Amino acid sequence: MNNAVFLNILRFVLLVLTQVLIFNTLNFLDSINPMVYVIFLYWFPIKGNRAVFLVTAFLLGLIIDIFSDTLALHTFATLTAAFIRPLIMRFCFGVNYEFQNFSFKNTTKVQRLTFLGFLVLAHHLIFFSLEILSLSHILLILKKFVTTSLVTFFLCAMFSSLFSPKSE
Repeated sequence: MNNAVFLNILRFVLLVLTQVLIFNTLNFLDSINPMVYVIFLYWFPIKGNRAVFLVTAFLLGLIIDIFSDTLALHTFATLTAAFIRPLIMRFCFGVNYEFQNFSFKNTTKVQRLTFLGFLVLAHHLIFFSLEILSLSHILLILKKFVTTSLVTFFLCAMFSSLFSPKSE
């Protein structure tokens, strides 16, 4: 097993444990519950096998759902965000990301934060739309979407700066 696979397995397990044991128990202002496990979609290798990535995203969402008792909301939102990740990457990095030599090292901090932000926004919009599932409660959806997205983005950006390699 090479080093990248081991690192991704370690990240997967630590993010699940962090989400389940710490962030699922927090509830700021009765509506903010950060979902930091979304950063796994950001950290997964760009040139990794897409099928493996989608299966891993499915398992990540499923495990979070099992521990959170949320009836596949996390699974659907995580799998959808993983599915549209190439579109988000094309928007943030242009067509450069499709080349073999593309690396996060060759991008700016603003591009990486934009990429992370769009992943969080896509995940949270899907999650809260399905959780509430009523357009008559659009203000509640928007309130939860905006507040949770801001807190999640801030925490994920902190994790990214703390735990990413210094070569980025």
